[in-house]
Amino acid sequence: MSLLTHLLAVLFGMGSWVSINGLWVELPLIVPQIPEGWYLPSYLSILIQMANVGPLFVTLMHRFRPGALNETAVIYVIIVLGTVASFLLGFFWKETVVVAGVSRSVALLVLTFFLATVDCTSSVTFLPFMMRLKPQYLTTYYIGEGVSGLLPALVALVQGVGVVHCLNNTQSLNHSLNGSVTFDLQAQYQPANFSAEVFFFFLSAMMLVSLGAFLLLNYHPAVAREHPTGRYTNGVKEKSQKNRQLVEQKPMMDPYKPPNQNSFGTGAYSWMQVLYIFVILAWANALTNVVLPSVQSYSCMPYGNKVYHLSATMAAVSNPLACFIAMFLPIRSLLLMAALTVVGTGAGAYIMGTAVLSPCPLLVNDTSGGVIIVLAWIVFILTLSYVKVIIGVILRDEGHSALVWCGAVVQLGSLLGAVTMFPLVSVYSFFSSGDPCNTKCP
Repeated sequence: MSLLTHLLAVLFGMGSWVSINGLWVELPLIVPQIPEGWYLPSYLSILIQMANVGPLFVTLMHRFRPGALNETAVIYVIIVLGTVASFLLGFFWKETVVVAGVSRSVALLVLTFFLATVDCTSSVTFLPFMMRLKPQYLTTYYIGEGVSGLLPALVALVQGVGVVHCLNNTQSLNHSLNGSVTFDLQAQYQPANFSAEVFFFFLSAMMLVSLGAFLLLNYHPAVAREHPTGRYTNGVKEKSQKNRQLVEQKPMMDPYKPPNQNSFGTGAYSWMQVLYIFVILAWANALTNVVLPSVQSYSCMPYGNKVYHLSATMAAVSNPLACFIAMFLPIRSLLLMAALTVVGTGAGAYIMGTAVLSPCPLLVNDTSGGVIIVLAWIVFILTLSYVKVIIGVILRDEGHSALVWCGAVVQLGSLLGAVTMFPLVSVYSFFSSGDPCNTKCP
């Protein structure tokens, strides 16, 4: 295998979600300076789900017009769009426009929609493109997807986003009946080491790097040697000698086949197994992409700001780590997949339980409580990320169309997770967040 091709696959995969992931980690710095305030995360959730119009269009084209969509051209367009939108955010994210008498961050919201469209559409274009390379490089691509979340998080840590110091509030000294003085601690966010503008320019540079990697994946001679026996163009696999125009991309559901005949990919899996795989894929993505991240602050903040940042960082590290493990241990057992899903879901259930009990979850006054919640986040992300990679490897063997549907199911799972969590978190305020400095629990 080519080390260069592995590196390019990582950099290409990094461009899949780096923009939206970066925007999320930058929220503590953005929110105080815009009129939407902490309603912005709710608006972002809505915009990201609206952006699913991109993958819906691509999926429908693959379903009803196989081979008609120029996959390479679409990837070029969305990467360039993501690069430009990230760059423009650096100039216009604070600009406001009066709409119906109310000041709104129109530029920020519009550019965020474009970024979300880019990232959502990458799920149904980047993965199928990897069919052009040998199967080993798909796992490397997933490492790049993990890096798209890890890298912005690490840069935000260097930037100092969300770092809280608990200071004595001298204006609220309370004299008790016995004459002693008590101090109230007040949370104070430290100024960032560099501005949000610089961070957005960094995101734009990362998208530009992904664009360069994609160019090399298409044209570098060393990458060409890593193609499988056939060459893929727009979902069409061209083989020399026996069949010059063997259409690899075929609909997953063929109405002309008898109902008892398996028409999925190579026919290695029954329809019940296919349904089982897709249900687990949707479930894993709903939990890891939306459901648990939406309550991460509620589950961790009661244990302290350091625990929160540690859990967020370790969760970001666990994603590419799981992909790295899958590169050397690509175990495709459906039984193991179920077992890991149960373990990951169990860890997620504990995380959700601490979020529901916030600001006074279990062991809140004990050091072990913080240790357990960090471990729960590591196990949760590690197991379910491994499951997602293995499903991607399985579907890669089933053909180009299977990977298109893989991306569509990923977005469907995320959509269902958002529809479930948005009203609970943003409308009904089901979760309560404690003060990182003054949380008092029995």
